[in-house]
Amino acid sequence: MAPLWAGLAALINEKATLPIGFFLPDLYAAPELLRQITEGDNKPKGTDVGYSAGPGWNACTGLGVPQGAALFAKFT
Repeated sequence: MAPLWAGLAALINEKATLPIGFFLPDLYAAPELLRQITEGDNKPKGTDVGYSAGPGWNACTGLGVPQGAALFAKFT
C-alpha cells in the first residue's frame, strides 16, 4: 500500500499550490476520502490469529482504500 500512497501524494503535490505534508489528520477527519473495508479478516485458515475488518480504523485494513479522485480534489 505504501507505493500507492507515495504515488498519490506525488501526483497531488505536483498540482497543489503547497505540498500536502503530513496529511493523516485530514484522512481521519474526512472518511469520505477512503472506502472502508468492513468485512473479512487476515486470519490464516484454521486459526484465530489475525484481525477482523470493521467500521472505522481497524488493524486489518487501516482506514480503508484511498479514493484517488476524492483525495486529489480535496488537496489540489
